[in-house]
Amino acid sequence: MRAGLVQMTSTDDPAANRGQAVAMVRQAVAAGAGFVLTPEVTNCISSDRAHQRAVLRHEADDETLAALRAEAAAAGIWLLIGSLALLTHDADGRFANRSFLIGPDGGIVARYDKIHMFDVNVSETEQYRESAGYRPGTRAVLADTPFARIGMTVCYDLRFPHLYRRLAQAGAGVLTVPAAFNDTTGAAHWHVLLRARAIETGCWVLAPAQTGFHAASAGPPRRTFGHTLAVAPWGEVVADAGTEPGVTLVEIDAAQVARARHRVPSLTHDRAFEGPAG
Repeated sequence: MRAGLVQMTSTDDPAANRGQAVAMVRQAVAAGAGFVLTPEVTNCISSDRAHQRAVLRHEADDETLAALRAEAAAAGIWLLIGSLALLTHDADGRFANRSFLIGPDGGIVARYDKIHMFDVNVSETEQYRESAGYRPGTRAVLADTPFARIGMTVCYDLRFPHLYRRLAQAGAGVLTVPAAFNDTTGAAHWHVLLRARAIETGCWVLAPAQTGFHAASAGPPRRTFGHTLAVAPWGEVVADAGTEPGVTLVEIDAAQVARARHRVPSLTHDRAFEGPAG
């Protein structure tokens, strides 16, 4: 299966981002991709909650979701919408950060709401409290396709290896990690964490990313690390998109999953143990 990983520089304007995403999906399809993946928050990058409430939509009304479903159906491809920022009906008004797997008929095959929230202090002047605006998901998600069973995750989930181990032990052969990774933490940790998740699980790891400077009409702008990656089950980085927007193509060979797990069958070597006392 040829996968096309889309690297974007989204803004806080969903209409502009939608046009960018559709154009890149078409570019990937034209290059022969049968599985296309977009990054986290494809539709809108913003830290201004009032602006988000004004421009975001519920899933049923989201125009980016509708447009990308139509593209998948028109091209007959599998499409991972890395995630969309969406309104919810939660009483506290928090949004959802939701990843979608779309089938070749344009139908929604699976949904995954990001479990782990990016609540960190990168520096004295750079803090993030994702949980203030987004409510965390509560369920790990696997989805079956003709070419692989896919384990769906998003961005900060990457730092929680038990999630990936559970997905792999449940049958995942491909792990998706769409991201809008912070440029500081990305430079320090992005490559090594993605390689570690591949090595630990014997899975393909596909990580389409946001990149560069994200202009904002309201609230502070953001910078993200880029470097969309594809990592093979033995841990080799087989594609690195650098920092420019675009489409990166990679051939996904499912047989490599079995080979890596045969060489080091650590997924079957779990043992119970005691301690330490908490």
